[in-house]
Amino acid sequence: MSPKAQSAGLLMYRFRDGTIEVLLVHPGGPFWAQRDLGAWSIPKGEFDPGEEPLAAARREFTEETGVSAEGSFVPLGSTTQKSGKVVLAWAFQGDLDPARIKSNAFEMDWPPRSGLRREFPEVDRAAWFSVDEARAKILPAQAAFLDELVRILDARQPQH
Repeated sequence: MSPKAQSAGLLMYRFRDGTIEVLLVHPGGPFWAQRDLGAWSIPKGEFDPGEEPLAAARREFTEETGVSAEGSFVPLGSTTQKSGKVVLAWAFQGDLDPARIKSNAFEMDWPPRSGLRREFPEVDRAAWFSVDEARAKILPAQAAFLDELVRILDARQPQH
């Protein structure tokens, strides 16, 4: 992966009992199988030069959840992950049942160097989390998206 690799993703949020909840996905495959804290992500994926990032984010959301992303998309900015990948994100309000997600799949040699090809889901599960819970679950660099979402939603609240 080149140092200029870029991904685009969407952070779906909803309100439950006056609390903001965000939808995160857990990556599939054997590398992530036993990882939890700091392993979850927004649904995202790489996009090609010249591809419109928001369109790529919407496509990736659908590929990783099986649900079309509709609504008003609010820019959350970008962050650079430990790998060097730059991730751009947008938030939108929505709701879905995590038990019903359907992810696309990828193939890899498993076990490594065995010559055996196995297929794994790109995302093996999704879940709703409060912002505080999400901070512990999400890849550390992506926590900036949670902070920006809270800042934006707080700014929309009428001041007393």
